[in-house]
Amino acid sequence: MNHNFVIIMAGGVGTRFWPFSRNNNPKQFHDVLGTGKSLLQQTISRFEGVCPPENIYIVTSEEYYDLVKKQIPFLNDDQILLEPNRRNTAPCIAYACYKIAQKDPEARVVVAPADHIILKEDIFREKILFALDAAGKEEILITLGIQPTRPDTGYGYIQFIPSESETKKVKTFTEKPQLEIAVKFLESGDFVWNAGIFVWNVQAILKAFTAHLPEVAEVFLAGEQDYYTEQEKTFIEKAYMLCKNVSIDVGIMEKADNVYVVLSDFGWSDLGTWKSLYDVSPKDEQQNATEGNIKLYNTGNCIIKTPKDKLVVVQGLDGYIIAENDGVLMICKIDEEQRVRDFVADAKQLGSQFI
Repeated sequence: MNHNFVIIMAGGVGTRFWPFSRNNNPKQFHDVLGTGKSLLQQTISRFEGVCPPENIYIVTSEEYYDLVKKQIPFLNDDQILLEPNRRNTAPCIAYACYKIAQKDPEARVVVAPADHIILKEDIFREKILFALDAAGKEEILITLGIQPTRPDTGYGYIQFIPSESETKKVKTFTEKPQLEIAVKFLESGDFVWNAGIFVWNVQAILKAFTAHLPEVAEVFLAGEQDYYTEQEKTFIEKAYMLCKNVSIDVGIMEKADNVYVVLSDFGWSDLGTWKSLYDVSPKDEQQNATEGNIKLYNTGNCIIKTPKDKLVVVQGLDGYIIAENDGVLMICKIDEEQRVRDFVADAKQLGSQFI
């Protein structure tokens, strides 16, 4: 277990979850489900027994350092990797993996986002430990694939080559398909949702960076002498100026020929939108998911999240998002939630305090 490491990506803003998720306090630092723990704290806790606490690394934006320290006080500063700019997931993962490799060349690594929901955590740990064991034996890149329950167009899909092995070779990746294509994916039986959770040994991923993103590999390899020193911050500021914006999926996983998927079913949601929160939330008899001091009349199929110190009365609505946080109230049809990005863009023109 001492060779197991966990990298948690916690730098995103979560625009689609506005006005709950804001630039200065994004969704991963909120108690979204009313459990008493933020999404980041829940993510940390589900890796108990997977690796020692000192082997957990958080990659986040410089502006969220205080939030991370407050919510996860056992972390030392070497475990909090601060990005000076957002450059998508490939530079984020490269930074953490090159730093971990400097400490432990035999490391086996899990990479996970900070804002996912996992309802069956025991099964999740079993899958993670299995994947870590497999990654320790071979130089393969493993991703977890979620058994789809519906033809969802909001997720990426992984096609695998059927086999008796628990680690199945990946054939193709497809980003957020049209509905008719998603339906065919489900009918075929050899497609799963891409959970964005990865497992590999550190040497395998460093070789993959060298082969498929050599410019990124060159940047972070140059920091070998700076990791875990006072020079690391200065080095990373320069490194990120040289990195392009590229995801790990596009940069490596879609190109490498040693990618495998472990099929999983552990109650997963990426919690990317209000609709995804509605889907996993408990509901009343009228299918409303609510949090706050709320009175409802002739209202159904809504998600309502408002401050507890304010009485909110809703009458005659069906299928709406009603969300208030930090001076912003949003009322929007659930089936038009993709417009939230437009709302944020317009709100930005009114002042930074609204975003």
